[in-house]
Amino acid sequence: MRRIRSSAARAFLGAAAVLGLLLGAFLTLPGAAQAAGSQPCDIYAAAGTPCVAAHSTTRALFSSYNGPLYQVTRASNGGTADIGVLAAGGYANAAQQDSFCADTTCRISKVYDQTSRHNDLYPGPAGTAGGVDRGADAAELAVTAGGHKVYGIWISPGVGYRSHGAASGAAVNGQPEGAYMVASGTHVGSDCCFDYGNAESTPADTGNGHMDAVSIATTCYFAPCNGSGPWVEADMENGMFQGDNGSNTANAGNKSAFVTAVLKNNGQTTYALKGGNSQSGGLSTWWNGGLPTRGGYRPMHQEGGIILGTGGDNSNRNMGTWFEGVMVAGYPTDAAENAVQANVVSVGYSGETNVPNGPQGTITGPGNQCVDVAADDTGGNGSAVQLWNCQSYAEDQFWTHHTNGSLSTIGRCLDINGNGTAAGTQVELWDCNGVGGQVWQQRSDGSLFNPQSGRCLDSPSGATGNGTRLQIWDCNGSAAQKFTLH
Repeated sequence: MRRIRSSAARAFLGAAAVLGLLLGAFLTLPGAAQAAGSQPCDIYAAAGTPCVAAHSTTRALFSSYNGPLYQVTRASNGGTADIGVLAAGGYANAAQQDSFCADTTCRISKVYDQTSRHNDLYPGPAGTAGGVDRGADAAELAVTAGGHKVYGIWISPGVGYRSHGAASGAAVNGQPEGAYMVASGTHVGSDCCFDYGNAESTPADTGNGHMDAVSIATTCYFAPCNGSGPWVEADMENGMFQGDNGSNTANAGNKSAFVTAVLKNNGQTTYALKGGNSQSGGLSTWWNGGLPTRGGYRPMHQEGGIILGTGGDNSNRNMGTWFEGVMVAGYPTDAAENAVQANVVSVGYSGETNVPNGPQGTITGPGNQCVDVAADDTGGNGSAVQLWNCQSYAEDQFWTHHTNGSLSTIGRCLDINGNGTAAGTQVELWDCNGVGGQVWQQRSDGSLFNPQSGRCLDSPSGATGNGTRLQIWDCNGSAAQKFTLH
């Protein structure tokens, strides 16, 4: 259906958009606990395209919002806490998380929708292209917003969130909609899929045009592409589109630490993609034209589910870093999107986005290799603990040393198989449970000593190759037992 408006209606919406732009310009400088003036959802509402979903772990996206941003769950006892804002319209209370999660690990178990529609996001169920998702480590990535410490969501393979079925108010069956997210242009990958936006109501690929989600990735799905990315793209199911029917060499990509990625789609004939540096400047329009003429995209067939960090069929093999995002009803104006970008820039996001920087650190062993968990950040109980080339983006190479002596990564602890004590017993990943086989003491000779067994973490025969399975062995001061916590 074509959108037809009277001249009076166009004038009203244009004035509203300008008002939103002006309001966005009057935000307080970063540093205030409460951000005065209009936030992104206020700007969109003033332009006639209200938010139907608003998610963030860093700040309120309405100037009046004073509720929870996200929920964390402790690994130690399963307790939960809602992390809110310092003041209405303000920034996340990271100190609340730090206090609640002290000396244990926490996962983000829910991301609250700040609209009245309660389109909250939860770790996703298994889909036709990926197993059950786990919540992100809540302390994996700390950055600064508005002068305050806040946490982003570090997406690794196996991490992802989804609404429970179709979300209230989200576009379906060719309705117009818009979305933006603030994510990282430095922690990205090419696998499927690091998305935020409209997806199937159940985690299965139901055909072309059944998704309308914004993505930033190095996925060149339709060659040729301009450079190596990452690019802001539209995942409209069975294709990561940069423009037209997929390929668009005018899309030069967005490589900044913080990227504002924007998508809008009228559901019938037209869509647009934009990207910008979330720390400065405006938006670049990478595509503003026709929807793909491949079958199924004219009109669109959205189902109104919401995803974060995965694909519509729960393809959960990619990585990324995410901070905030909204979905709106209707086709947003350029003026509203420009005002939202100005608001994002006013936040003053800063910090590294490509390396986990919470309380975790790497453990280097023989050959300067890293202590790693098999299965690429998805390790469950019994997963092998091994040596592997150090990779800055590998979540399972970042360990937290707790005051009870345990070492944990991706929500589980370095454990001796069967709580054994015999020389040669292999180590593994297991639920943290406080047993003696999970206690490790760093000693002055560089070894990691397990008091229960009286033995040290060891690489068999001093091997240093990728995939070398670690064990316990009689402490001997050799290079095979030198492990450094960073």
